[in-house]
This record gives sequence, C-alpha cells and structure tokens, in this order.
Amino acid sequence: MAMPAFEPRHWTAAEVQALPDDPSRRYECVDGVLLMSPTPRAAHQSAVLLLAMALETLVRPIGLGAVFVAPSEWVLDPRTLVQPDVYVVPLAAGHRPRTDDERGTPLLFVEVLSPGTARYDRVVKRGRYQHANIEYWIVDLDSRLVERWLPGEERPTIHAERIVWQPAGAAQPFVIELEPFFFEVLGPA
Repeated sequence: MAMPAFEPRHWTAAEVQALPDDPSRRYECVDGVLLMSPTPRAAHQSAVLLLAMALETLVRPIGLGAVFVAPSEWVLDPRTLVQPDVYVVPLAAGHRPRTDDERGTPLLFVEVLSPGTARYDRVVKRGRYQHANIEYWIVDLDSRLVERWLPGEERPTIHAERIVWQPAGAAQPFVIELEPFFFEVLGPA
C-alpha cells in the first residue's frame, strides 16, 4: 500500500515572529526548518553572561562594537531567523545600535551548547552562519573548549586554553583566557 506524499512545512522568519510568546521555548528557523529549544540551564546562562561581559570589555572601550545576548532575533533571510546566545556587532555612528536596522554586519556569533541544541548548533546553524560569512564560536561546556569556525573553512580551530580574536577594525588581537572562564562557569575540572 502506498503512503501519501508528505510535504514538510517551510517556515518564514515572519511566521516565527508571529508565534505566541512562550517563555519556556525559543523559536528559530533555518532555511525554513522550525527549531525549538527549551529554556537554558544555569551553567549555560552563566557561560553566556561571562562570555558577553568578557567580549564587551574588549570591544566597547576601543569603540569597535557592542555585545548582545539572546533572546534577540536576527533575520538572515526571509526563511532564516536565529537567536545566537551572544553576538557582537559594530557600533552605529559611535553608539550601541538602538534598532535592528542599525546593527550592521555581525562581527561574531556565539552559541553555547546544550543537550537539546547541540545538533542544531553544530550542523544546521553552523552551515548557515558560514554561508552568511559570519565568524562563529561554539562553546562546548562538557569538553571545556571553543570551536572557532571562520567563514569558508571546512574545519574549526579548537581552543582549550585561550582564544585569540582580531575582528576587522581591531588594531591588536584580543585574548580570552578559557581556563578561568570554564572554572568560573563549571568549577574545577
């Protein structure tokens, strides 16, 4: 007996934005595929906060950029709406962007892995971020490392001790020591 053909539903960013607010879920779509993730756990949120603070202290004093954290939507195209855990954008006329339109081209997107989002973050979102030419970091709390994906690269660089980042416009590279970061988030190894 033949099975009826099933056409998967393709979502648009606008349809995801129109979904009812649900504080227990985060909704995103990548290339029309709806992604739902549960509310993050304490270690995840701690990692997001500490990383955002570290990045802000690097980019803000020299007037390079501003740091934002989820929930904050980013529409990459009509069928892709994401909410990176942390992202860095250039300043808009010398100030923090005040509207989505002022955010410009992202300097960096960061996702902190959670059990329910690891596949999306490592495969689905990574491919889409690379396609959009955005540098992307995956923070793996279980392994205490950061995968750094540069646009156009087939493999990440893996960082366990420190990550050195020199975004466009920075006169010198920034260094984030990872061992103290992971200790603060997770305690001793």
